[in-house]
Amino acid sequence: MRVLLTGSSGWLGRYLAPLLARAGHEVIGFDVAPGEHTQVVASVADRAAVEQAFAARRPEAVVHAAALHKPDIARYPRQAFIDVNVTGTLNLLEVAVTAGCDRFLFTSTTSLMISRAIREGRGGEAAWVDEALAPLLPRNIYGVTKLAAERLCRLIHEEQGLSILILRTGRFFPEEDDTHRTLSGENMKANELLHRRLTVEDAADAHLVALERAPELGFDTFILSAPTPFSREDAAELRRDAPAVIARYFPEAADLYARRGWRLPSAIDRVYDAGHAERRLGWRARTDFAAVLDALRTGAPLPFAHDADYVSPKEG
Repeated sequence: MRVLLTGSSGWLGRYLAPLLARAGHEVIGFDVAPGEHTQVVASVADRAAVEQAFAARRPEAVVHAAALHKPDIARYPRQAFIDVNVTGTLNLLEVAVTAGCDRFLFTSTTSLMISRAIREGRGGEAAWVDEALAPLLPRNIYGVTKLAAERLCRLIHEEQGLSILILRTGRFFPEEDDTHRTLSGENMKANELLHRRLTVEDAADAHLVALERAPELGFDTFILSAPTPFSREDAAELRRDAPAVIARYFPEAADLYARRGWRLPSAIDRVYDAGHAERRLGWRARTDFAAVLDALRTGAPLPFAHDADYVSPKEG
């Protein structure tokens, strides 16, 4: 089918566009920045540009991955987040309905589920984050606008019947964390595969699966993250003594980390549970924390991308 992919020049887009093409889809890349997989250079906030792209390219489905992200808070005013993340999503939804598209994927974020209290580690145990978590109290303009866009998705589904799946992705960015620098980027990414990260390849694969399943499922929201080894019963000890919990599941981890000069997390404040995606969507991330330990044990390349110098194409 013909698929309009927004964010086609971005980090996810550069993996997702060729994956969709290999699956037999005709990909129409739409991005504010030029790129290898982008045919339409425009902003989703530009309603006329969106309408023109639909009229000229006649997409049958939409994968909406374009957005301003959390690091953009330092570069853009709040209004820009509203224009791109909220108005842009509404533009695509309404034009998709008018054009007769039968499915729409919205790339959202687990970030909108993390309140200030969770981020600051208040309480005596790690927060267990699944799709039932409530209330949702986003802590910044990024989360607020992504949550607003999700609610627009639900509204359009209920009013118009458009099949829409919302994919709340964990972390998969390649660059350094923009707020935490106590560990090396590779060490932090490895730790996060325990509870809040997935690879960009797995994120792209989830979108491909969701695109195929959307008409059957109608509407749903899925957390995407590497499968965590932990259970809810571990939550209190994860906040108090994460290395002890990790040692029960991975007895070799401390020694393998020491050889690399890495540190395990002393405490874990949240765990993303991707079980709903596995049960209902039929997707499970291929890469997990065990793959990191395998790489450390054998000397193979690490199973995730790390690029301290990565810059979003829109800033290049």
